[in-house]
Amino acid sequence: MALHIHEACILLLVIPGLVTSAAISHEDYPADEGDQASSNDNLIFDDYRGKGCVDDSGFVYKLGERFFPGHSNCPCVCALDGPVCDQPECPKIHPKCTKVEHNGCCPECKEVKNFCEYHGKNYKILEEFKPSPCEWCRCEPSNEVHCVVADCAVPECVNPVYEPEQCCPVCKNGPNCFAGTTIIPAGIEVKVDECNICHCHNGDWWKPAQCSKRECQGKQTV
Repeated sequence: MALHIHEACILLLVIPGLVTSAAISHEDYPADEGDQASSNDNLIFDDYRGKGCVDDSGFVYKLGERFFPGHSNCPCVCALDGPVCDQPECPKIHPKCTKVEHNGCCPECKEVKNFCEYHGKNYKILEEFKPSPCEWCRCEPSNEVHCVVADCAVPECVNPVYEPEQCCPVCKNGPNCFAGTTIIPAGIEVKVDECNICHCHNGDWWKPAQCSKRECQGKQTV
């Protein structure tokens, strides 16, 4: 009788242990954040140092291989210490360039404007033109317009006129000068009234005429 009681006690002690181990699982008790972090720290990443180069998209290049990183048009070569990239000093783009290509490492000008713009009009290279009667201009190969303004001589009269399409004023009636308020021609003596005879100074048309007084008939000499 005592033997049967002892075996029953042993059986009761074993059964609770079986139930406990079967009921507890990792799904019921997930690991905390600290345990998860420690497990991530154990991940191993590939190390390409001294073996190759990795570009921005994660593509791996072998040592000595030539590639273009990112959106750059300048090539790089994969070296032991990392990519060695070309950094040339690109020439400046012509300010008159109308078409630029970016296919190479440096931008290239493929088309330069072959005309000049002046006051809203276009002129061909080396074309000569007169925007006004007093200006003479030319379209230079540099796409710039160079102009020369006429230097007019001083007219030899007191009443010059400007003719259409002519730059400089002209003396239509020849050289002259003022004798008081009267204009007299140069080179001759002119009797301007009953008492005075006048003539222009030679070459000094801007000076008043030189006059001499004579005996006035029936009038008192001033």
